[in-house]
Amino acid sequence: MPSVIDPCALPELIHPDDALPMLLKQVNTISETTTLDLADALDFVLAGDIQSSINLPPFDNSAMDGYAFRFSDLDHSLSITSLTLVGTALAGHPFSGELHDGCCIRIMTGAPVPNGLDTVQMQELTQAKDNRISITHPKKQGANIRTLGEEVNVGQTVLSKGTRIRAAELGVLATLGMDKVSVIRKLKVAFFSTGDELKPVGTELKKGQIYDSNRYSIKGLLSKAQVEWLDLGIIEDCPQAIEQAFNQAAQQADLVLTSGGVSVGDADHVKQVLDKVGEITFWRLAMKPGKPFAMGKLNNAIFCGLPGNPVASMVTFYQLVMPLIEKMQGQGQNPRLKVQAILTNDIRRKPGRVEYQRGVLTYDNQGQLSVATTGAQGSGMLTSMSTANCFIHIPREQGQLLSGETVIVEPFNFVLS
Repeated sequence: MPSVIDPCALPELIHPDDALPMLLKQVNTISETTTLDLADALDFVLAGDIQSSINLPPFDNSAMDGYAFRFSDLDHSLSITSLTLVGTALAGHPFSGELHDGCCIRIMTGAPVPNGLDTVQMQELTQAKDNRISITHPKKQGANIRTLGEEVNVGQTVLSKGTRIRAAELGVLATLGMDKVSVIRKLKVAFFSTGDELKPVGTELKKGQIYDSNRYSIKGLLSKAQVEWLDLGIIEDCPQAIEQAFNQAAQQADLVLTSGGVSVGDADHVKQVLDKVGEITFWRLAMKPGKPFAMGKLNNAIFCGLPGNPVASMVTFYQLVMPLIEKMQGQGQNPRLKVQAILTNDIRRKPGRVEYQRGVLTYDNQGQLSVATTGAQGSGMLTSMSTANCFIHIPREQGQLLSGETVIVEPFNFVLS
């Protein structure tokens, strides 16, 4: 099958800002849906809009523990009015007695406010003696009452198609009384590493061999992305073995990921095999790390070839593969948060490629964000990703940066302390 674009004919590396739209244009959202019990729907994506069949709240209710009464019964010439206590309303146990002028009821948070009463005073601003309740005047009628439908009205769209169901969304769906929900099935992703130098963890290394770390990093990233994944292991640097792995992966997955084998070395066979059994949409990016990134198709599956260097593999996953996964799962585009921070060390570099240096973002007592690199930025130094909580985003044309300059930072594991 011929390539869509001959990568070797490209005169320049592709800017990642141009590569991402090209990549997203090649993929569609999964169309297959399934209906799940609400208890099983965590981390799935909604297949359609959710409209409410009820009002929220479904009745006027008290926002706090206190006393409910008619605002008009207060003597506004005084700062405190004494009312007669005639009963109690509890959550799940409404007041059912008679109401008359100058009366009030004890009411608990969530309890229905009886018809005819329109204001609740918190108990801290009252005094009780026998059946008389002295109430310090509230500022307005309707205070401390959650009114019928103030949050959601019948027929209102509460959650939109493409929303990922997390803890809050589970609670919202339960509040609406939904016991089942229609969701998009989870994306299926197959992945493998290539390289004769790679060996499984737990085995003894010989000269020239290294442990395969990329599959573990990729597996962790895929798990956070809430997809179904299939680990095909380490595939030898052999065109026949790679072709067989491609065929197996394409039969079982929507997306196929590889690490390694997409550079220009004599033993980098992934691109050559993809030329034979699939299509290459683009290859080689103007980004650092991550230059040897390939994207294409394998039958009905999408293919992404990640670089073999561990940091480059993770950076390209964050910047390119994750947005692709989100679109395929129906989430649409979720723009990454970028913030400005003050650089606290010099960065020496030459213009030419967009660079994603690993950094440590901190937040000082004056509310200022500052960032420092994690040190050496080699694309094989995976410890730089472990230490980092952000990427320092350096434009393609940018040269040396000095301490004290403002830079753009993309947090990925930042926690305020």
